[in-house]
Amino acid sequence: MSKLLAPLLLFAAAFATAQEITVAAAADMSVALPELVAAYAKKTGQAVKLSFGSSGNLTNQIRNGAPFDIFFSADEEYPRQLVTEGVAGKDTLYRYAVGRLVLWVPGDSPLDLSKLGIKALLDPSVKKISIANPATAPYGRAAEAALRHFGIYDQVSSRLVLGENVSQAAQFVESGNAQAGLIALSHALAPALKDKGRYWTIPLDAYPTLNQAAVVLKRSKQQDAARTFLEFLRSPEATSLLTSYGFSLPAEKPEMEKQ
Repeated sequence: MSKLLAPLLLFAAAFATAQEITVAAAADMSVALPELVAAYAKKTGQAVKLSFGSSGNLTNQIRNGAPFDIFFSADEEYPRQLVTEGVAGKDTLYRYAVGRLVLWVPGDSPLDLSKLGIKALLDPSVKKISIANPATAPYGRAAEAALRHFGIYDQVSSRLVLGENVSQAAQFVESGNAQAGLIALSHALAPALKDKGRYWTIPLDAYPTLNQAAVVLKRSKQQDAARTFLEFLRSPEATSLLTSYGFSLPAEKPEMEKQ
């Protein structure tokens, strides 16, 4: 019996591994996406492996052959590029959310965000301001745009501390290595930060809209499983969880999806 059982267990393990899909996701999804995956796994039994990073760095990894099945970007321009380059499926491009940028400070900060807004960053007590790296992270570009919009970029640029992605920017201000941070609303609402500080929501007209999009990669060997997971993102259960973390639902579909 044991001789028969061993090959069966090996086959089952191999089947499970083959069915696992790997998702590369923007760092602002590092709290919401694991919860979505847990709900999906409970519903379907499908295993989903997650890899987080800045959207720009993940795009470069995909171009260099990283074995991802799906890409969740904080800026729809990256998946659009991959579609144009023939790396991702045009028919799978899906704008799943709109991200929001906030100014976050620790609970013991003397800054009055409700009164000063982003001008609170001009206070002498703010020695370091954490943002994501604008070169590779959409939230970093949004933060820089917001600082320029309010006319304070030149005054605070020497105090900016760049995180590799928006998660690291949040870690910098949470740990005290920065006195304030321009981070994702999804992180501000996450359990790790929710009760440790307060935030001011940056007006939407202060930075380019953070339209977030996902796409299935053509090299994926799990096309059906990847598409099924992406379809789950359209469900009321998934959209409700995303909105609970401060994401807005997109008003329109990407042009590529309309065609």
